[in-house]
Amino acid sequence: MRKGFYTLLTAQFLSALADNALLFAAIALLQQMHAPDWHKPLLLQFFVISYIVLAPFVGSFADALPKGRVMFISNGIKFIGGLAMILGMPPLYAYGIVGIGAAAYSPAKYGILTELLPPNKLVSANGWMEGSTVIAIILGAIIGGKMANIDPHGAIIAITGLYLAAAGFNIFIPKLPIDHTIPKKNLLFILRDFYYSFIALWRDPQGQVSLSVTTLFWGAGATLRLVVIAWAGIALGFELDHATQLTATVALGVALGSVIAARYITLENSVKVLPAGIMMGVLVISMALITEWHLAAILLFIIGVLSGFFVVPLNALLQHRGHLLIGAGHSIAVQNFNENLGILILSGAYTLMVRGNLQINHIVIIFGLFVIISMSMINRFYRRQI
Repeated sequence: MRKGFYTLLTAQFLSALADNALLFAAIALLQQMHAPDWHKPLLLQFFVISYIVLAPFVGSFADALPKGRVMFISNGIKFIGGLAMILGMPPLYAYGIVGIGAAAYSPAKYGILTELLPPNKLVSANGWMEGSTVIAIILGAIIGGKMANIDPHGAIIAITGLYLAAAGFNIFIPKLPIDHTIPKKNLLFILRDFYYSFIALWRDPQGQVSLSVTTLFWGAGATLRLVVIAWAGIALGFELDHATQLTATVALGVALGSVIAARYITLENSVKVLPAGIMMGVLVISMALITEWHLAAILLFIIGVLSGFFVVPLNALLQHRGHLLIGAGHSIAVQNFNENLGILILSGAYTLMVRGNLQINHIVIIFGLFVIISMSMINRFYRRQI
């Protein structure tokens, strides 16, 4: 790996650590303000909606400037969001500003990999990126939760400082040539440019399969966290703090699966991991039979390993095809649009099932069947294309 990659990795880790720690600190702040309980899940929605609304613009922005500079600006926006929360802006709006920075940051942090590294290093680089992000998610939850328990405002001040540190590392990322810059900067052209990028990636056979899988993975992964927390409370009698610790075993599994994929799967063989997604759905269904927490932790860890193993190579394939077809930043923007739309749709479906008073084990089975059927259809469709 080139030296600049490790600088990028450090900046990404600090920024992701702050994003996740700030979520828990903001939740604690809402509790301290005696805000309604339904404001807590709204934090995530305010954060995610930026990815969807800004998708047509952030790809062009990432490709119009050196990506290290884009990441520096994005961390600056995140810093402003954290500062606004410190100064008294309602947490929902302040965390929404952080989401704007995160939406702008994402196309640059992944897009730069295709410019910084050769294709044969992309799977390995994605493994490192996903692994470090998972560690940041786990540590962010622990650090943010513990610090916010003591003093939410103090926690937010410390976390906001992490954005400054991440921006500092962004300065030292190598300045690379601008790739696939747009010829015009008016609103109509940018929207049309995003539409053509969206269509180009979905029409490409390898783009279709990789985009379908990553959209399913992130939508299912976000929903699975909610399902596991509810399931652990009923099936295992866990309180919220223990249930969230149980979800960390999934994240640890994803980290290990990412490392295994980086070591053994090449870009050319990336689609061969699709059966791992089907097996993941089978294991999700088996959760309905578990009543002992040790077995639950092992099962969720294996689900995480399979998740990391199959999503990392396909993520690398999507980046590679997107870089060739429409530019790295455009590609990641299209990916973010689809993945976050998947999160909203699947988490919305879960909400409707809960409102319909469906038993949690029935929800688990429906969720697992959806993953199996979706992955089987994607696998079958791709086999017909080749």
